[in-house]
Amino acid sequence: MRIALVAPLAEAVPPKLYGGTERVVSWLAEELVRQGHKVTLFASGGSRTAANLVVCAPQSLRLAGIRDHLGSTLRMLREVRQRADDFDIIHFHVDLLPQALFHDLAHKCLTTLHGRLDQPDILPLYEAYPEMPLVSISNAQRLPMPANANWLATSRTACLPRFAHSTPKAVNIWRSWDASRLKSVPIAPLKSPSGRAFP
Repeated sequence: MRIALVAPLAEAVPPKLYGGTERVVSWLAEELVRQGHKVTLFASGGSRTAANLVVCAPQSLRLAGIRDHLGSTLRMLREVRQRADDFDIIHFHVDLLPQALFHDLAHKCLTTLHGRLDQPDILPLYEAYPEMPLVSISNAQRLPMPANANWLATSRTACLPRFAHSTPKAVNIWRSWDASRLKSVPIAPLKSPSGRAFP
């Protein structure tokens, strides 16, 4: 498959320092390439990957001292949008913006939500675009979301790095890609290496 992975621009992929989301995107990109998929990674400069890298900012925005990432992220999403026909699947790891900008391509998009979902101002956006498939990092993360949220799966790669190279859930999602079946996937609670339970 031709897969686009769209990473936050805050850190390089993989991150040099902190950057949980960027680390997960790196694991996913490398695993998908290993499995023979044609992967294009949209990320900041300084990223290292076996995938085709599209540099969307000269360096990670946090290290460049840029606090507001909206302009750079919108510019990256424009480039993704212009190349959308090149991909079978576009997997976003930047939360809110793809909902409004790619809803007409929902059949080939999914967004893994890595952050907090209990912010009141984000709920109207997710409620307005129920056609956009979402992936959570835990079942508990889903609780504040609108009832019409289109959950495709829960992917624990963010919580359990030891499983990152053993066919993560997100990789399995694409093997059976069928937009008519975009429903929640029940998963039993797991424990992280630190012993915390992730429902």
